[in-house]
Amino acid sequence: MQGKFRISVAELSVTRTPLIRVRIPPSSFLLHPSPACALCLFLLLFAACRQGPVVVVHTAAGAAVRVPVELALTRVQQSRGLMYRKDLPEDAGMLFVFPETEVRTFWMKNTVLPLDMIFIGEDLRIVGIVEDAVPFTETSRSVGKPSRYVLEVHAGFCKRHGIAAGDRVELPALPTP
Repeated sequence: MQGKFRISVAELSVTRTPLIRVRIPPSSFLLHPSPACALCLFLLLFAACRQGPVVVVHTAAGAAVRVPVELALTRVQQSRGLMYRKDLPEDAGMLFVFPETEVRTFWMKNTVLPLDMIFIGEDLRIVGIVEDAVPFTETSRSVGKPSRYVLEVHAGFCKRHGIAAGDRVELPALPTP
């Protein structure tokens, strides 16, 4: 069951799971703020603002490009990647996290979406980009330089945001293998 938020004149309700339900009469909330009211507001804001991991690319021009990502941490997640996916939010991507730095090769077999592939080194600098990888192809794609991370985004993303080799990347907190 998805959480929902409802604010009305009669009550303030916060429902995130079926087990948590808080109702506070508006008179006590508005006239007599208490720690319980502050906690309710915090929970409401926290639940509304919660988001997944975000990669930030710092371009040479000084822009900070935020990319919400899905993480591909395991071999199974990495072999599937974005295959068979028909949609991906416009400015989102998938971050592949590998245990070791080495030359990486990707293909687009069973991948519906055209992609830009951003190869990131151990030092969190972009070592190269494969732009506009054509869907459903088995051509090997690599930048020929060692990378530890690869960020896949929609084709044209790098050009649109001025992302290039040498740009610095800030990663979200990642689980340790």
